[in-house]
Amino acid sequence: MASRLSLTALALVAGLVAAPSASFAQADGQGSGGVTKVLASAGAGFNTEAVQSLIDRGDAAVAAGNLDQARKDYDTARSASKQLLAFYRDLSGAFRGLDARIPREMDTKGRAALTLLAESNLRLAALFRRQNQPEVAVPVLIEVVRLMTPSNPQGQKAYQSLLELGFVETPFAAAKSSSN
Repeated sequence: MASRLSLTALALVAGLVAAPSASFAQADGQGSGGVTKVLASAGAGFNTEAVQSLIDRGDAAVAAGNLDQARKDYDTARSASKQLLAFYRDLSGAFRGLDARIPREMDTKGRAALTLLAESNLRLAALFRRQNQPEVAVPVLIEVVRLMTPSNPQGQKAYQSLLELGFVETPFAAAKSSSN
């Protein structure tokens, strides 16, 4: 019986070693034997660089007068930023207390995703204002103030937009003193 179990275990191990493994990475094309991290690529990956690329595409669409495409790009950037932020927070929490390097990395990436979320929201709000839809811009601007706080330049910019729209009436005094 013991020899039959060891033969079965040996067959399983041999089968796992000999079987081709699935890989989601592609060769880097440099002949170095390394792999490219597919999700880390700047143009088409799922990372902050890809979100920035979407924001840039939205900016180009606005410059070309294609406001519908700009809205799609900003909305996509906004959604991707929110997803990245949630994933980075989840990973940070999962590794907290186990390996300090991973939460630090995820927190840094999370801050970058948060900044991109605020940027995409500000761009989207500006687009709504340009299309004479200030009531649609208000919740997006409030989200920026909530996420970034009024002490952050992006939060201040969002609050200033709310002031310009007439949604709020009291100017934020710290915004004036920090811009000097």
